[in-house]
Parts: sequence; C-alpha cells; structure tokens
Amino acid sequence: MGSMAEKSYRTLDARPSTDSLIKPGELVDLIEVTPLSLNDRRIYNLLLENAWDAIDKPVSHVISKAALRGKHNSNDRVGESLERLMSAVVKVSVIWDGGPAIERVQLLGGNIEALRSDGLIEYEIPARLRKIIGNSTVFARLQREVMFALSSKYSLTLYEMVQKRGNLRWRSSERFSLDALRGILGVPKGKLTSWSNLKLRALDPAVAEVNDLSDFMVAFEPIKSGRSVSHVELKWWRKDEEATGAAGRALQFSKVGRRVKAAGKEDQVVPGDGAERGVAAQPRAPELRPRPAWLLSRGAPLRTETYETARLRHAGYDIYFVEGEWRAWASGKPPADDPDRAFLAFFRKYAESNPI
Repeated sequence: MGSMAEKSYRTLDARPSTDSLIKPGELVDLIEVTPLSLNDRRIYNLLLENAWDAIDKPVSHVISKAALRGKHNSNDRVGESLERLMSAVVKVSVIWDGGPAIERVQLLGGNIEALRSDGLIEYEIPARLRKIIGNSTVFARLQREVMFALSSKYSLTLYEMVQKRGNLRWRSSERFSLDALRGILGVPKGKLTSWSNLKLRALDPAVAEVNDLSDFMVAFEPIKSGRSVSHVELKWWRKDEEATGAAGRALQFSKVGRRVKAAGKEDQVVPGDGAERGVAAQPRAPELRPRPAWLLSRGAPLRTETYETARLRHAGYDIYFVEGEWRAWASGKPPADDPDRAFLAFFRKYAESNPI
C-alpha cells in the first residue's frame, strides 16, 4: 500500500520486502520527455529495487538478465529497454535555491551486458538522480503482484500515483491540468489531445484495472473552464475489507491472463521462479573465485549476483571473509527474510567501519 512520510523520514529508510518494492515519489510524478513502454517501466522498477541498498552511492549494481526477462525466451527486449532507459530524459519537480524548479535527468547510466543468455547486467544510477533519491522523503510502496498484473503503462502509472498518495490523512484528492496529467502518464506528444480520447483510451481502462486489482478505489472528475475540460480531480479512497478480498481474488484470476499474454504479443515482463524477487540464480561469474569450503558449514551460498555486487561495491575486501563475519553476527538471531539483501546491508556497514 502507499506511503507518505514525514519530512524527517527519508525514502531510503523504507525497506523493500519479498512482496513489495519502494519507488521514490519524485520518480512517480515525473514527466517523460522520451516515451517509455510498460515493459520499460517495469524493468526500471526492478533495477531500482535491486540497487536499493546502495542506490545513493556512486557504485555499480548487478542483476541477472533472467530477472528482467521474466518468461520471455529472448534477451532482445531487455536490451532494447535498457537502451530506451539510458536515452530517456525526464523532468522532475524539485526545490532549488529556495523555490520550485524542474530538474532534467537521465533515468539510467552506463551498463554492460554479458552476451550469453544466462548472463548478468552491470549498471549505474546517474549522479543527479542519486542525489534526488537521496533527498527524497515521499515514496510509493508497490505490490509486486499488482505491478505485474496491470496491463498498460497508464494503469501502472496511475497505480503508482495512488500508492504514493494513499496514506495521506489530510488529503484524498488532487487537481491536475490535462497537460500535466498527460505528462505524468507518459502520453506521447500529439496523442490523446482531446479530453474524450484521453478518457476513453487511457483513463477509463487504467481506473478499471487499478480499482479491480489494488487496495484503493480511484476516480477522475473533469473540471471545465468555459465549455472545455481543462483540469481533472484525481480522487482516491481505501477499499473496505470485502472489496480488498475481491481485489486479491482478481489478482489470482489475472495470472491466467498474464500467461496468455506472455505467450502472445503482449509487451510485458511476467515474474517467475527467481524473478519474483528481482534476481535469479546464475552460474558463477568467471571473475569470482570459488566460495571456500570453510563457509559450507556456516550456511547455504548466497546468489551469484549478490557476491558479484559485493565485489564491485567493495573492491579490495575479501567478500567471503566478510560473509563469515556476517554469519557469525547473525548466529542466534531470527533468520533474515531476504539473506542476500541482509548480507549486502551488513557489508556496507562493515566497510564503513573498517575502511581499507
């Protein structure tokens, strides 16, 4: 469900879970200069989630292609999405020099992709975007199952907008000009220029899907200036227990539709196996030396991407020695919900306390 934070609470303090991920509010209400597809937006959310523990740091991140590819057999769509995200320029509302401003940033920095189908991708978050995320105090908590069930980029964007605003106690509506709403939804320039087309092609289907699958109800009310619609009022309210249960059943039903679409021409990522958590087990990268035998008695190995990420983030450290320190520290404590994420968080604190 959505989350709005007090100014003293940083977005980076929010933690993803097995079922949900965090998206900074500034990246929800952004204005696309370069249009993105539904698949691009989903992949970008997974890249943000994968980098979350060090997303404000000048480091590289590693993820498997399988985690982004989902059920598709080809990596072509992943590469094409990465290229669009690299070239995408967005406008973000920020405060600068004491007043409101627009900052133009790229969504994704340089990256390298292993050519084999089961390989890894190493990528970077641009410096200006890292600063925006580091200063963020407003975020949306996105349910992974809902994100993959929504069938259009307009539905996904509307869902993110509501999840960002849903827990506001003093507010349950917000007014947008039609141009501003088109920008946030990512409507390409010159498309859906009339209110009737925007409502029919984008808003009505998006509202229906969000109302069906999320834990909020949402509606748009047109506001006229003279005889023409110039603004819309976005309204949201939380579902009651019965309606929330119906949304859960709709999500289960929607899995059938997702499988059908994945087998056809629908451009979307479908989670499966290890991709449910944004990562998947891969063969050991050749640059990574084998895990020493003494660690076998300490616990099962972590994912290959986790070790590779630790190696890239903390060059010069013996990652397996630090793993031993982490397992000794964690001994006797309740097991972590996500051991890979817990290890990377421990490693970051260890490196800060024990600089080379």
